[in-house]
Amino acid sequence: MQIQERGESIKQLAELIRGVNVAMFTTVSADGRLVSRPLGTQEVEFDGDLWVATAADSPKVAEIAADPRVNVAYASASKNSYVSVAGTARVIDDRAKIEQLWSPAMKVFFPGGKDDPNLRLIHVRAESAEYWDGPGGLLGKALYFVMTAVTDDPGSLSDNRVVDLK
Repeated sequence: MQIQERGESIKQLAELIRGVNVAMFTTVSADGRLVSRPLGTQEVEFDGDLWVATAADSPKVAEIAADPRVNVAYASASKNSYVSVAGTARVIDDRAKIEQLWSPAMKVFFPGGKDDPNLRLIHVRAESAEYWDGPGGLLGKALYFVMTAVTDDPGSLSDNRVVDLK
């Protein structure tokens, strides 16, 4: 993939995930099962990296240490857009980065605030992504269904792409 293409892909992904506050975060358990849970990703512009706050004693920390492969899936029914990001994760204890990403909403999970000794960050380096972007709103969805029925082509008004982000 050319650098320009990667940059354009990241820009498109950033637009699709903007405003989606909760994502499904998937790790691989010790026995090889996929484990997903809803997590809020930190509100920074997607640049190929995702950031998630977590507790140091969370089971996902051990899962990431054993197998860093993760998936982060975003869904916006109102925009009719869906994004699945695959990458590798690492858990970090970087107080400067925590300070940068801190939001008051995090205090619910970390009562000690930014200095909570249990607070860590998960840094996900995106390696690939797939997205589906269709027309949003009720009228757009109705048009999508009509065009799909008429053309027998479910992709006629939507965009589905696989993106290499390495």
